Amino acid sequence: QVQLVESGGGLVQAGGSLRLSCAASGRTFSTQAMGWFRQAPGKEREFVATIRWSRGITSYGDSVKGRFTISRDNAKNTVYLQMNSLKPEDTAVYYCAAADRAIATTESDYSYWGQGTQVTVSS
Repeated sequence: QVQLVESGGGLVQAGGSLRLSCAASGRTFSTQAMGWFRQAPGKEREFVATIRWSRGITSYGDSVKGRFTISRDNAKNTVYLQMNSLKPEDTAVYYCAAADRAIATTESDYSYWGQGTQVTVSS
């Protein structure tokens, strides 16, 4: 089992920035990729970004490209999501997830999920 704990959410004005963190513990040696998803009220969960744990290769959802950056600290078993130029439509609960496969861009690719952290962007 892998345990994931997100932090860093909050309320920010449009145009502002936030950095989310996700600390992984447990059987992290099997983790090949980590990702971020988000879910707004009344909407389906949406892919935000993923990073391959060993090679650091990243991929982003179209709605966040150029504004969000995913990174990882292998020594700390932590993945980050730097969010810049935030928009009201970025308001959602953001979830961290861990996958046992290197290429992981859909929900079904991920085996472990955090509890989520709320991000609210005011206009």
